[in-house]
Amino acid sequence: MAQTHSLVVVANRLPVDRHVDPDGTESWRTSPGGLVAALEPVLRRHQGCWIGWTGAPGPAPEGLDEHDLHLVAVELGESDIEDYYEGMSNGTLWPLYHDVIAPPAFHRRWWEAYAAVNRRFARAAAAQAAPGGTVWIQDYQLQLVPKMLREIRPDLKIGFFNHIPFPPYEIFAQLPWRRQLLEGLLGADLLGFQRSADANNVLRACRRLGFATRRGLALVPDAAGVREVRCAAFPISVDAAALDRLARTDAVMARAKEIRYELGDPDLVLLGVDRLDYTKGILHRLKAIEELFDEGRLSTPQAAFVQVATPSRERVGTYQEIRQEVEVIVGRINGLHGEIGHPAVHYLHQSFPREELAALYLVADVMLVTALRDGMNLVAKEYVASRHDEGGALVLSEFTGAAIQLTQAHLINPHDIDGTKQAIVHAVHTPAREAARRMRALRRQVFTHDVSRWAADFLAALGRPRWDVTPGSDPLHAALVDLAARESVLIACDVDGVLAPLVDHPDQARALPIAMVALERLAGLPGTSVVLVSGRALASLRQVAPVGEDIMLIGGHGAESATGDLMLDRAGPDDDEVARAADLAEALTAISTGIIGSKIERKPTSATLHTRGVPSSEAARAEREVLAGPAAWPGVRLLRGKDVLELSVSSATKGTALRRLRERLAVPPGGVVYLGDDVTDEAAFAVLDQAAGDVAIKVGEGTSLAAHRLSGPEAVADLLGWVAGLRIGATSRSS
Repeated sequence: MAQTHSLVVVANRLPVDRHVDPDGTESWRTSPGGLVAALEPVLRRHQGCWIGWTGAPGPAPEGLDEHDLHLVAVELGESDIEDYYEGMSNGTLWPLYHDVIAPPAFHRRWWEAYAAVNRRFARAAAAQAAPGGTVWIQDYQLQLVPKMLREIRPDLKIGFFNHIPFPPYEIFAQLPWRRQLLEGLLGADLLGFQRSADANNVLRACRRLGFATRRGLALVPDAAGVREVRCAAFPISVDAAALDRLARTDAVMARAKEIRYELGDPDLVLLGVDRLDYTKGILHRLKAIEELFDEGRLSTPQAAFVQVATPSRERVGTYQEIRQEVEVIVGRINGLHGEIGHPAVHYLHQSFPREELAALYLVADVMLVTALRDGMNLVAKEYVASRHDEGGALVLSEFTGAAIQLTQAHLINPHDIDGTKQAIVHAVHTPAREAARRMRALRRQVFTHDVSRWAADFLAALGRPRWDVTPGSDPLHAALVDLAARESVLIACDVDGVLAPLVDHPDQARALPIAMVALERLAGLPGTSVVLVSGRALASLRQVAPVGEDIMLIGGHGAESATGDLMLDRAGPDDDEVARAADLAEALTAISTGIIGSKIERKPTSATLHTRGVPSSEAARAEREVLAGPAAWPGVRLLRGKDVLELSVSSATKGTALRRLRERLAVPPGGVVYLGDDVTDEAAFAVLDQAAGDVAIKVGEGTSLAAHRLSGPEAVADLLGWVAGLRIGATSRSS
């Protein structure tokens, strides 16, 4: 059976572009862009999969994997591109969802192709997703996939994010297939949008089409009763830190100086960067610029306007028309106001690499974003993230999703040409001190709410409904609220049975991606330490729970550490311990011979017999032989777990490891939470000061010293996502 993946992203396009070298060699390279930057690291850490189209017609190529990222191409033929992509997606849904700025066309052939291609994507996702896995579907081209996927794989957790606006019902109702589209979306567990208004528009459409709603939820009847679909805003962002680093490089800063020189070293540079699309308000922007030149408030060579218009959907008629109109206006402005060698408008109908755009952002004294309707508009955030000098000014349309967050920009109604002109003039003449203050506030917003936070927030919310976090509903709620507010916090978790569902073959276990995203977010917060404490050897632990450098690891019940030497008194086991552990492994191997389904796991200071799935009579026989044999050897310690007998030559326990780590990190009483499911975790619970506020959580059934309990790994993932939100709020208030 082919490998399946616990996290699958489904998008119209793959995150790679095709490149052909001069010698004809074909290769695929990672595409730039915010979505790729957000999801690529998460997918790589969890051996995830990305499903999408290559962007070209023809059979789906194989072997597209890029840097440990598994890619699966979905085939689109010429007719699919014409009807599904250029037709239904961009000739119907795009204009309809953007306030009917251009008239949408409704053709049954387009709809049939849209449904057929969506089913193709759904089948590909069903084939790649692991049992109980998470599938995250992206954008308006694939709105039928959630329902289609749920019909094939009801075991999956399904999320959908719409990157463009969702229209008010009065506009959405024009769509002949409005019910089918809405039912397609409601196959998801979580629907994410750029703005709260978009989420509310979906809920209103639900009510108008006969679905009940309640407090941000759509209630969908199914075979099991009623299924809740959460609708919420998750505004996307950019990789702010990466853009900031790029803009600070010597090459980019030198290029910025060259660009200004090439423009004639004007006193003022205004910039627009857009796809050539009728929603971007380029014509309105040019009208305002033209009138400012006509009125003498702008003049050459003192001022220059640079308009980058990236080619887009050039086979679609409305896009051909907008290009012609833009070129006519640019020609008129330059004919009336340009000088030889100094055009008023520098019009660039081409794509630019990230480095060139970063240099343009540094050159621009005023950035113009005048979209008539935009889900977010990441150009505005890219400009802000690039301005490490705290210079520049942003003139921003109030009809972008970005305007909700970037309130320190100069906000405009792009339909109001006089108002737009006045905002440009005000941006130009704003005192330097006020301009820097505005830019600092904008940068703080963009860096705090970056693209990684967007992805983490969505994935955490996708799992959240399985744990009730209503205030006052549970003593655990109050305990965690108190702990999250403390200055120094340590989050410690066992892995198998806590972060990763238990499986018959331990080497197949994998931590839930949602849980790992939440832990990674916690580990990146000030005053917050995260450690995974496992009986596994470190090498095995890293396979089950791939982590970033901020998360510490303790393996072998405390005998191994990857914590920057915080907890071990010595580097690791000595030669004698390794040799004795090898002898134990040989003895257990001899006992397990003939016991079908048993497995021996070797570790640096111990050996383990796994009997999960073994008949109880055979498991009991093996246990008797272990107790009478190697378990009775001098210096050998027996550790019992769930269908596990571990023999160790080390005195380390999870409790001693946790106590030492806490001491080294100087975490006071009331600042530690530990989640464990096994008998070996009781040693960790025992060293917690629960009376002082430490939180001990038993996962699953069985007697325990822990005061609190969760049902399983999915509930753990939900809880960790919620705790991350609590901790973010606490640390942001303290700073």
